[in-house]
Amino acid sequence: MTTPPRHLPDPHHPRLTRAVEGHDQTGQRQSLRVVEERPLTIYLNAQEIVTAMTIGDYPEYLALGFLRNQGMLRPDDQVTAVEYDEELEVVIVRTTRQTSYEEKVKKKTRTSGCAVGTVFGDMMEGLEGLTLPQAELRTSWLYALARQVNTQPSLYLEAGAIHGTVLCQRDEMLVYMEDVGRHNAVDKIAGYMFQHGVGGADKILYTTGRLTSEMVIKTAQMGIPVLASRSGFTAWGVEIARQVGLTLIGRMRGQRFICLSGEERLIRDADLTAVPEEDRKHRRKGADA
Repeated sequence: MTTPPRHLPDPHHPRLTRAVEGHDQTGQRQSLRVVEERPLTIYLNAQEIVTAMTIGDYPEYLALGFLRNQGMLRPDDQVTAVEYDEELEVVIVRTTRQTSYEEKVKKKTRTSGCAVGTVFGDMMEGLEGLTLPQAELRTSWLYALARQVNTQPSLYLEAGAIHGTVLCQRDEMLVYMEDVGRHNAVDKIAGYMFQHGVGGADKILYTTGRLTSEMVIKTAQMGIPVLASRSGFTAWGVEIARQVGLTLIGRMRGQRFICLSGEERLIRDADLTAVPEEDRKHRRKGADA
């Protein structure tokens, strides 16, 4: 199999932001780049499933990943076409299997995701009996990834108001997706993995957003054993992570982090005496408080 393409953000893509005029605190006119939001309606064969608010890049990955994470696309499904109409803002995913999810679509749950995420049916469906691989996780990889993600040119650095999610292998970033909601960003990565046949057993998922139940469930469904973030946790997210054996790491700042699930995977191999500048600033602030 050919190596799938790697994706990194393109913060200068003209379709993703627009210039808006305003005034600053002194009354001076300023031009600011702001993130676009567009509706994207996802169909599975002839059935309309959902309309998501998204920045509009990688719509095919978003559709595939959303359907996969909702259990509407099975691992063995044969996708015959993914058709995107930019003018109508519609994606149609076609499969050889006949599908019907009328009852599931009726049961919607609005999640805590930014831009209002939506999941269908029973949120825990598909997690029963799930066993995640016992892949190793080195703290040196986590610190290297955090530095790369925080300095990678991105739409967040260009315009803000957005979340990033990164598929990583060891200390290397493979795919970096951004969107107004972290659920969309992770669905794009799930779609990438589905389309290119990428497994999750030796991967790490890094997100800039909160570690919620939805993020934990989607990461586990993707077969990825580690989820990390510079942000915090929700109690249900921690509970589900412990239930499925997911390593959950949050509040990553410099060389600091908290692991609330899956501690057994961690190998603490990093030299903590070499304190990065970010952590030195954090400690100085604490001493001054």
